[in-house]
Amino acid sequence: MSLVRVQNFSISLDGYGTGEGQSRDAHFGHAGDRLHEWAFDTKWWKSGGSDGVDNSFMQQFGRGIGAEIMGAGKFGHPGWHEEPDWKGAWGPNPPFHTPVFILTHHPRPSIEMEGGTTFHFLDASPAEAVETARKAADGQDIRIGGGPTVIREFLAAGLIDHMHVVVVPILLGRGVRLWEGLEGLEQDYRVEATSSPSGVTHMTFNRMK
Repeated sequence: MSLVRVQNFSISLDGYGTGEGQSRDAHFGHAGDRLHEWAFDTKWWKSGGSDGVDNSFMQQFGRGIGAEIMGAGKFGHPGWHEEPDWKGAWGPNPPFHTPVFILTHHPRPSIEMEGGTTFHFLDASPAEAVETARKAADGQDIRIGGGPTVIREFLAAGLIDHMHVVVVPILLGRGVRLWEGLEGLEQDYRVEATSSPSGVTHMTFNRMK
């Protein structure tokens, strides 16, 4: 059966997966781009970028993925559901290239984008969303794209098989934490850490069967 995965999800040293004050012009709030600078410097992201540990992990982003599930907060800024023309923060050709299921209490018709991405809008539980995404993934894996609240809900429901979290050496102090309410989670996973010269630490969690 296909796996449910989290791939390349960045958090600060104090556990925040996004900053405070999200808006149309600040998708990650006061965190800005600081959580993701390690990725922007890789060969996977740009010509002439680094070809090391960080790049190796970035190459796993789309490998074997047949569908993605994300939260309303990742798809858009607060209030996006009141803008009928809003199509996400990634332009006409988003980087997902699969069906993407957005969890929202404000469903709307699906949006077909360039490059194979189609946004579908679901008002569903985590388990229901996985079942829907699994049918669309056609035997491939399902990526849980975030934000931190959505990943936390899927972890709490025991639905994540593999998770890659990147700990970035910054302190945000405020925002949305990933680990809130998940005490003892590590007991269900084999956990490995890989340090990078960029200063980030790649943490992988593989569910123990």
